[in-house]
Formats: sequence, structure tokens, C-alpha cells
Amino acid sequence: MNLVSRLQQIATQKPDKQAYMFEQTSATYGELNGAIMKFASGLAKLGVNKGDHVALLLGNSPYFIVSLYGAMRAGATVIPINPIYTADEIHYILTNGDVKVVIALDVVIPTLMKLDGRLPNVEHIIICETPQGKEHGIFVPEKMKSFTNVLATGDVPFFGPELHDDDVAVILYTSGTTGKPKGAMLTHKNLYSNAQDVADYLKINEDDRVIATLPMFHVFCLTVALNAPLMNGGTVLILPKFSPGEVFKVAREQKATVFAGVPTMYNFLYQYPDGKAEDFAHMRLCISGGASMPVALLKNFEKKFQVIISEGYGLSEASPVTCFNPLDRPRKPGSIGTSIMNVENKIVNELGEEVPVGEVGELIVRGPNVMKGYYKMPEETAHTIRDGWLYTGDLAKMDEEGYFYIVDRKKDMIIVGGYNVYPREVEEVLYSHPDVVEAAVIGVPDPNFGEAVKCYVVSKNQQLTEQQLIAYCSEHLAKYKVPSSIEFLEELPKNTTGKILRRALKEQVISQSGAM
Repeated sequence: MNLVSRLQQIATQKPDKQAYMFEQTSATYGELNGAIMKFASGLAKLGVNKGDHVALLLGNSPYFIVSLYGAMRAGATVIPINPIYTADEIHYILTNGDVKVVIALDVVIPTLMKLDGRLPNVEHIIICETPQGKEHGIFVPEKMKSFTNVLATGDVPFFGPELHDDDVAVILYTSGTTGKPKGAMLTHKNLYSNAQDVADYLKINEDDRVIATLPMFHVFCLTVALNAPLMNGGTVLILPKFSPGEVFKVAREQKATVFAGVPTMYNFLYQYPDGKAEDFAHMRLCISGGASMPVALLKNFEKKFQVIISEGYGLSEASPVTCFNPLDRPRKPGSIGTSIMNVENKIVNELGEEVPVGEVGELIVRGPNVMKGYYKMPEETAHTIRDGWLYTGDLAKMDEEGYFYIVDRKKDMIIVGGYNVYPREVEEVLYSHPDVVEAAVIGVPDPNFGEAVKCYVVSKNQQLTEQQLIAYCSEHLAKYKVPSSIEFLEELPKNTTGKILRRALKEQVISQSGAM
């Protein structure tokens, strides 16, 4: 079984069940499966063969679902790319990923035009029309093809080549902390097993209506808010982008039952003045991932909206989910929960030996969800996957009941005078202050202690001072963990999923010190 065959199965069993809703349109499973077949057939007529690479430069829309499943049905390997990337960023992935066909929004055409002549391997560019593109009158060169026309050329039924568990279905380029992005190769087995295991673990079923506002090109949304509900016959409520007002509106009007987001999204929803518990009246579960959620935010959100947040953990290389707080046992705030079914998590020391309960070490993962490897990077693959275990680079600990706690990224740990300081611990204290909206902690060079703790804070109280906040931290943290400096910002740098980018803050410090 794989994503494509499972969706076909659902469409056969429940052809009239609503598969998705997007703005003023919707489609049943029968209609969606028909569109996927037609598009897959259209791709095959363009010369797309099994194993060819197809890139998606698409936002959240039916285009993404039909393109993803259609390309996989045609036997292709799909490479989702953030459509707001620069021309150089897109060029690297298209070139490194040996892409043959690009499916892109019309608003991306100006960016692609900058690459004219620099993509010799790209044979076709299929353009998806948007209201924004029509509004600006974007010219489509003759060599580019219309999504609508490719779809129209397709035949139904079309089943495509046989797909094997070990065939690479998707390559996700991970940003990483240094160097060029690495392409994590996820097989059909990887993606299907994780989607099905997540759906079963969180009890996502045909009655669920799941809000998909996280970017679909990101693995969190791809598995948890798109593939998982589709595997069990649920309905995906597609939002083109995150907006607190739109989330509350769709949740209320469409009786949404599941919401998936990153901590920053929950913060914006919590701060939104017009958000009410009644808007989430049908919500049975909220899911958080992508970054650690401050405990204070989790408790405040749950109290205000009367809904449970299940925090989990994942990474692109694991398709992505490895842990979630279980629904049938007590949830532990601050924990990423327990291992989901069929996946093992373990904490080890530098020698790869399992450490005692409560001790901090590196989190490693094993299961059917672990990637095949990095595309064209055998050395990186060998370093990351050892004896079947995926080394995550995250520091964590496990309690006596098997609940895991992320302490921090291995590379983000700050060493002050020989003592380890985990940024998350300091951020938790900052978030507990009533005037702090957002916080990020990094290590900066210090002539006396090697490193010092520096904080960046967004506050809703313009009168809050650095001294007051440092004093507050002193009440809750050991002396060596107390920030040496706090800088107030209007907003913190974030990626497209809303995850706060400590790396960007570190780069800013480096550039400033270099300028001096």
C-alpha cells in the first residue's frame, strides 16, 4: 500500500465523501481521484517516466494535491519547493535535484524567467493560474504549458507504473544550519507508513475536518494535515496562508475538528483579540510541532479556547513524525510525548550508548519512516544514519514513563564558563513573563566565559526594560543561565512555517561584530 493506492481505495469506497474544501470550491474523493488520474496521464503524455523528478513551486491549493498525487501516480519523484524562494535558491534545488518538469504558480514566472538558459535539464514548465497572476497580467511564454491543458489531455482511468515500497516518492530539501540544503529521499513506504501511523495514533477518521494552513511544501503539513486525513477519509480544509482571523472563521463555519500549527501560530491565535472559545467549539484536537512550544503558551491557549494541544516531534528525514503526546493517557506539558506506533526513539551519548532515564543525550530514531538517505550525498547519509538509526542532532531526555523532552538543538547549546545552557530553558522563563509575546535565545562570544546568553524579545509593554527582564530571569534561573543582554525587536525572524530562526539572529550578531 502507498499514498496513491490508498487514496484510490478511499475513492472507490466513498466516492461522494468530501475530500477537500478550498475557498468557494470543494471536491469529493471520486472527483479528486479522477483529477489525479487525468493529470498523471497528462504528465505521461509529456514524457514523464518512472523515476523522473518533478518539482512543485506551489502554495496551498488543490493544484498542490493534484500535482503531488498525480506525479507520484505517474511514477515520478516529487520535489516540493517554497515558491517564495529566490531565483538562486530555486536554481540550486532544480539543478541539484535533476528536475525534468516544474509545476509552478503563475506568480513565480518572473523568478523562473531569471533562470532562462540555466536549466538545461528542465523540459517542461507547467503553469497554474491564480487570481494574483491574472490581476498582474503575467505573460506565459509559449514553451510553458498550462496546468488546465495538461489536465485536459489526460485519460481516465490511468493507473501508471507499478510503485514499489523502496521507490523514492518525494525529495525534501532541508535548510540545515550550515552549507547548501540537503535532499532527504523519502520512499513510498516512508510517507505512507508515517501518514497512516499518525492518523491512527491521533485517531483521525472520516468525521474529521482538518485545517491545513501550514505550507503544504513543508513536511509537517504534508504528512499531518494533508496525507494523514486523506488516508482515513477525512476532509482537508485548505487555507492558502495563515491568518488568525481566517483560521477562526473556517473553524467556526466548517466545524473544524483538528488544527495543526507551529508555536508561533498558536501565539498569534492566542493574542488575536476577536478569537473566542466558541470558534473552536467543534475542535477536538490541536497539534503542535516544528519547534518546542513554551509551556506558558500551551497552558494559556488551552485555558482560553478549551481545547487540548498535543505536542509532537518530527524532522524531514523521518517523514517527519516520531513522537506525539498520546490521547489515551495523561498529556505532559513540555513533552513531545511518546513514540508513535512502529517508530522507536532512544537517547544516546557520544558513543551511541543508551543513557539512563532523565539524562540528556542525542535523540536517535528508527522505523519505516526513516529516509533512504540524502540525494547524491553518501557521506552525509552515512554520518546521519548509523546501524539503521537516524541521528537527529537534537538533545533530549526521557522520563520513566517513556515521555521524551527536547532540551535543544545540539548545535544551539550555549556553553557559559564550562556550564551547558539550553536556549529553550531560558526561553521558557521569558515566555512566562506576562509582557513577553515572543522570545529567542542565542549564545554570543564572551571574553571571560567563552559564551554569554543573549535574548531577543517582542513585548506588548513598551515600558518593559532590559533590566526588569534580566531581574525576572534572575529569580528563576541559575546565575550562569541569566541573560547578559536583552534586545527588544518589533518581530523575530521566522521561516515560512512560522518557526523562529535563531540562526538568522546568530548571523546578525556575526555580521555586526565583523563590521566593528
